[in-house]
Amino acid sequence: MTDGTRSEGPQADTPGYTGRDAVVIGGGLAGITAALALADAGVRVTLLEGRPRLGGLAFSFQRDGLTVDNGQHVYLRCCTAYRWFLDRIEAAALAPLQDRLDVPVLDVAKPEGRRLGRLRRDALPVPLHLGRSLATYPHLSLAERARVGRAALALKGLDLADPALDAQNFGSWLAAHGQSERAIEALWDLVGVATLNAVAGDASLGLAAMVFKTGLLSDPGAADIGWARVPLGDLHDRLARKALDSAGVRTEVRTRVTSISTDVNGRLSVQVPGETLDADTVVLAVPQREAHDLLPVGALDAPERLLEIGTEPILNVHVVYDRKVLGRPFFAALGTPVQWVFDRTEASGLTDGQYLALSQSAARNEIDEPVAVLRERYLPELERLLPRARGAVVKDFFVTRERTATFAPTPGVGRLRPGARTKAPGLYLAGAWTATGWPATMESAVRSGVSAAEAALGALGRPRPRHLFAFEEAA
Repeated sequence: MTDGTRSEGPQADTPGYTGRDAVVIGGGLAGITAALALADAGVRVTLLEGRPRLGGLAFSFQRDGLTVDNGQHVYLRCCTAYRWFLDRIEAAALAPLQDRLDVPVLDVAKPEGRRLGRLRRDALPVPLHLGRSLATYPHLSLAERARVGRAALALKGLDLADPALDAQNFGSWLAAHGQSERAIEALWDLVGVATLNAVAGDASLGLAAMVFKTGLLSDPGAADIGWARVPLGDLHDRLARKALDSAGVRTEVRTRVTSISTDVNGRLSVQVPGETLDADTVVLAVPQREAHDLLPVGALDAPERLLEIGTEPILNVHVVYDRKVLGRPFFAALGTPVQWVFDRTEASGLTDGQYLALSQSAARNEIDEPVAVLRERYLPELERLLPRARGAVVKDFFVTRERTATFAPTPGVGRLRPGARTKAPGLYLAGAWTATGWPATMESAVRSGVSAAEAALGALGRPRPRHLFAFEEAA
């Protein structure tokens, strides 16, 4: 095999080994989840990843002595699958949740001292848990707040199983339900852009309804926010690798799969440079275009649909100041190109000054802008939002770009997303882009890995591990 970290899986005489072999292609959250679930059921698993690390698009790297995440990732209390994943890799304490939803929202267009609003919940049943926050939200007029409440109740009444929702766009639905442009900017897109990676007018009503119904209208604590207080690489690479090793998974990085085929005995063969791996089960947990290129002929009825699933970029702007300019962990912004700002000082290892990360979703118009242009745009905006930044020295300014960060949640995308099963016996699909019902989030990725493992174990006649899908009960 090519250079990588190897841990041999359980041998045939190991207690619990079923005599079955699986290859998981892709070391993102979907692939890691599928590998752990299969190994926990006694299947011998080899995990192959082309990059030199695990974690997919939620990773860290080194820059001038700091540990930098490629982008800010958060999850919600309703993300029960990702929470299960954190527990499984013994990382839950490193990515805690808020005790209670509390989002500071700064409107740069208002005079200083009157800019701050908050979206937070009370310990009341749905929908009363958000009633006081909405009633006092200063970024909307009294009439707009009333219309938001009526739209939320209408949204709560939508049937997520109705396929017609996928064909409609969220922006038109909001307009038809009395939502002004200001209400969409100050509330619906504030949440929706960060979770869907699209503005309301570009998003499927089905996916948007799923986000708001699940996150804000299902359980009082569903939208409480969690994020890693350590570099993402500590979670999705180091601790995930440790869990895989403990489960007996053989992990190979820097190993690219060139083809998948079926041998004369009906078993699947996975080709990598210098080696062929035979398996009873293969989980293909890579982006949709790469999956299309690797799928054997006949595995899907319409494989070209995978190429119709669009992608959307996310831009992250990183600023290191010589002093502290932000006194809260994060905030969202209105009236400015700035969307969400997080304090990453402690997580990065910075000991002097402050390091802020700006997460800019739906960034199609900015993703290829030169760093100098982005610097001229965003540093003045931060000074407008944060008075203490005006006298601070910028010690470093850089950007990270994920040009294909998520699948595009456009109307009609639901019919393009395949399920875990394919027509090729033993071959399964995983990835946030598959038919999980969720937008492209860490939650969707983990759910897809679980679905692929469940389908594979069912075909192998293996019961699923008892701890697997514990998140379904938590939901």
